[in-house]
Amino acid sequence: MDALLSAGGVVTGPDGRLLRDGAVLVQGGVITAVGPRTELEGRAPHDATRFAYPGGTLLPGLVDAHVHLVLDAGPDPVTALQHTDDAALLPTMAHRARQLLNAGVTTVRDLGDRGGLAIRLRDEIAAGRQSGPRVLAAGTPLTAPGGHCWFLGGEAEGADAIRRVVRRTVERGADVVKVMATGGGLTRGGPPVWAAQFTTDELRLVVEEARQAGLPVAAHAHGTAGIAAAVAAGVSTIEHCTWMGPDGFEVREDVVEEMAARGIAVCPAASPDWRGFAHRFGPERAQEMFARMAWMHQRGVRLIAGTDAGISRAVFDDPVSSLEFFAHLGHTPAQIIDLATHRTAQALGIGHDTGLLHPGYRADLLAVAGNPLDDLQALRNPRLVMTGGHPHLPEPPHPRT
Repeated sequence: MDALLSAGGVVTGPDGRLLRDGAVLVQGGVITAVGPRTELEGRAPHDATRFAYPGGTLLPGLVDAHVHLVLDAGPDPVTALQHTDDAALLPTMAHRARQLLNAGVTTVRDLGDRGGLAIRLRDEIAAGRQSGPRVLAAGTPLTAPGGHCWFLGGEAEGADAIRRVVRRTVERGADVVKVMATGGGLTRGGPPVWAAQFTTDELRLVVEEARQAGLPVAAHAHGTAGIAAAVAAGVSTIEHCTWMGPDGFEVREDVVEEMAARGIAVCPAASPDWRGFAHRFGPERAQEMFARMAWMHQRGVRLIAGTDAGISRAVFDDPVSSLEFFAHLGHTPAQIIDLATHRTAQALGIGHDTGLLHPGYRADLLAVAGNPLDDLQALRNPRLVMTGGHPHLPEPPHPRT
C-alpha cells in the first residue's frame, strides 16, 4: 500500500535530526521520499492512504535488541515455560510480539527460545499471518551442560558438540547465534553469574562456525572472565556486561579498550524495572554497576537498547522505562532516540535498511503525540506504528495483574 504520513515534526535521524512540518512517502513497504509536507502532498499518488499528525512527531520505529518471547515476565518465568507445551506457547509468544508492536517496537532481537519457536513466529509475522515487529531470532542458545538456560535445549560440551549445536541453530534458520558465556540469575542451581562457561578457544569456535554461515554472535556475559573471553573470540555484542567476579566487580580496562577498538557493542539489557535493582540488591551496588556502563560509553564502547523482556518484571509493553536507564546515565532524549533506533540497528547489522527515516529504508516508523526530543514520555502513547509499510493502530494496554 502507498501511504503519505505527515506530522509537525519528523525525526529523520541520525542524531535527532528534525524536519519541521514534514512528511514521509511510503511505497511498496519502502520509504521513497522525506521532505516538507507541502512538497510531498503534491507528489503522493492520489490513492495513497494519508495519515496526518499536525501536533505530533514521526520517528523511526524502536529497536529492542534483547527479548525472550518464550518467557512470560511473571514471578517464575522458567517454571511457567516448563509447564507450557509448544502448541500453547506459540500463541502467547505472538501476543507478546503484538505488545511490543503496540509500544512502538518495529524490530526485535529474540535471544533465546525453545526449539526454534521464535524462528517460527518470525516467519509467521513476515508472511503476514501474525502482526508484530520484525523478529531477528537466535533460536536455542548454546550453553554448558547444566549451565545457564540449559532447559532451552542448547547444552554442549567439547568442540564437536559445540559445532553440532551451532550448526543446528544455523539449519533452523536463525538470524544470530546466542551463547551463554557465563552463568545467569535466571537458572536455579546453575553456575554463579560470574563463572565462565566456555574457554576463549571454545567461544572462537562458536564465532567461526557462525561466521561461516554469515551470522553474528551475541554473548550473554556477566562475569569478567567470560566477558574477556567473548571479546577475545570476536563476538558482535555482549549482553549485560556487568563485570562480576567472585568477590565483587572486576572491571578490566584493557578489555574495554579492545571492545571499543573492535566495535563490539554492549546491550545492558536494562529491564523496565531497572530501578528495582537498587531495592533488591542495594543502592551502592546498583550505582556502581550503572556507573560502569556510563564509564564504558565514555571510553568509546557502543551501548545499545534492549529490555530483557520476558524475565521476571521485564514486561513487553514498556520500552520507555527501559530507555530511561540511559537518561539516568546522562543521555539526552535525542541521544536516547538515536540509540534506540539507528545505533542499535547498526549494531545488529541492519542499519542499512532500518533505524532512519531516509529514502530507500524500510518503512519502520511510529507517530506519537508531542515531541519526544523534548520529552521522552511522548513515546509512551504511539498513535500509529508502521512496520515494513504495514500500518498498525496500537491497541490499548491491558491492565497488569
